[in-house]
Amino acid sequence: MSVNVLFSAHADRWPQYRDLLTSAIITTGVDFNLATDFDPAEVDYVVYAPNSGLRDFAPFARLKAVLSLWAGVESIVGNPTLTVPLARMVDHGLQQGMTEWVTGHVLRHHLGMDRHITGQDGIWRTDVPPLAPSRTVCILGLGELGQAAGKALASLGFNVTGWSRTPKSIPEVTCFDGASGLQTALEGAEILVLLLPDTPATTNILDAKTLAKLPRGAVIINPGRGPLIDDDALLAALGSGHVGHATLDVFRTEPLPPDHPYWSHKRVTVTPHIASETRPETAVLAIAENIRRGEAGEPFLHLVDRTLGY
Repeated sequence: MSVNVLFSAHADRWPQYRDLLTSAIITTGVDFNLATDFDPAEVDYVVYAPNSGLRDFAPFARLKAVLSLWAGVESIVGNPTLTVPLARMVDHGLQQGMTEWVTGHVLRHHLGMDRHITGQDGIWRTDVPPLAPSRTVCILGLGELGQAAGKALASLGFNVTGWSRTPKSIPEVTCFDGASGLQTALEGAEILVLLLPDTPATTNILDAKTLAKLPRGAVIINPGRGPLIDDDALLAALGSGHVGHATLDVFRTEPLPPDHPYWSHKRVTVTPHIASETRPETAVLAIAENIRRGEAGEPFLHLVDRTLGY
């Protein structure tokens, strides 16, 4: 019997995914039907974006899994009607995009590019930045994206440290975990990159207390989640000069309101949640593989742990 795959995402995504996803599932050998509308009782898999509007999964009586197109699942993980396996998006495109964005902004701050880009004022500035091995970059969050970014930065010679809630071992990265490990990681972080998920345990992980642990003049780069940072505490640290600059891609409210103080702050760079986007050409391969696994009785990839929230 054919499996029915419901594509539930914003309407403008369907033309981008229809042919690519069809081709990807065909290569798995699974007999399937793919559409944007089915009788819920006849759906086997939902390819899902949290902004699709679908919230009630109770009518999906034979549903086997929900396969998210997004890496972040905080808006769905607590849905009481979702009782089947939930897989988040982890694929080469997301990893590559995040690695490129993080590496670019780390290099920008490491090299002091802003002084020359914005300082076209006739002053011959001869200060030379240190080489990468003399700069410590710390990554909070050592999941798939954090590990990929850490390995790329280490390959450039940076002294890369990282922190995660649970112990990790990554050859290129000096790893810390737990409360004491977080303090140690922050104390050495000249450039701090946030790649943690948004969970109750990570909300405001950067507050006045933890910001004070950073070396004076540290740079913060946040392509992870907006609620990781206490905005008032960050603005205060920027105002005092304890934090030298913050490059922020994610925010508690998006789009960032036009009157938010981040927009006009001289030590803040705002980018519009573009650090890494799900690319249809690579995402469909991850979706198709999980459908194949589901039909073969194999474990799904990148399942969300409901107790942890990611």
